[in-house]
Amino acid sequence: MTRTVHPIEQESFRRLRSRLDTSHFPPLTRAVVERVVHSSADLEYAGELVCDEDELLAAHAALHAGAPIVADVEMVAAGITTRPVVCRLKDGRSGPGLTRSAHAIRLAYEQVGPGAVWVIGCAPTALEELLTLDAAPALVIGLPVGFVGAAESKESLRISGLPAVSNISEKGGSAVASAALNALLYTELPGGPSVDPGSATTPSNKENSL
Repeated sequence: MTRTVHPIEQESFRRLRSRLDTSHFPPLTRAVVERVVHSSADLEYAGELVCDEDELLAAHAALHAGAPIVADVEMVAAGITTRPVVCRLKDGRSGPGLTRSAHAIRLAYEQVGPGAVWVIGCAPTALEELLTLDAAPALVIGLPVGFVGAAESKESLRISGLPAVSNISEKGGSAVASAALNALLYTELPGGPSVDPGSATTPSNKENSL
């Protein structure tokens, strides 16, 4: 896809790259790292994000083939402006042992079925619920934030073996989760029609994590 990148965004990425060397990352990993750091102004994300280039490549292909996108909260959905996003939080209902966010994940899965890209940026219970489903996701961007359950839910995501983007601390949030997804939507791989000026590509390699 072709984007018109505002000069402020271009300058922001220039300054980011002057302070953080991302040239050693493969293309999609680099795109995710830079978008997350750009959205948070937090350089530490470069050392704590965990993702796999092969999984990102498969998710990139799925997204550009039209895979559904599901967000846990409207704030995440609002940050994804180039594609429709399913968010069922307004329909979710809490109950014994079930948070509203977790119920919304169940409802979303009933709607989209397997093969979706899931973007969790707020509720650890949403991520925990997703892990109980046979969702067969194309990718899970698991970046919930908080002192209770956030780091633990992300660790569970990594243990699950599902294709994922996560980080190893309590940090996270809607902005960084949507940024990670946008990195995959905005970035065209070599041979594609265009490359997002805010996210340069580099030669591919097989690094498994950051």
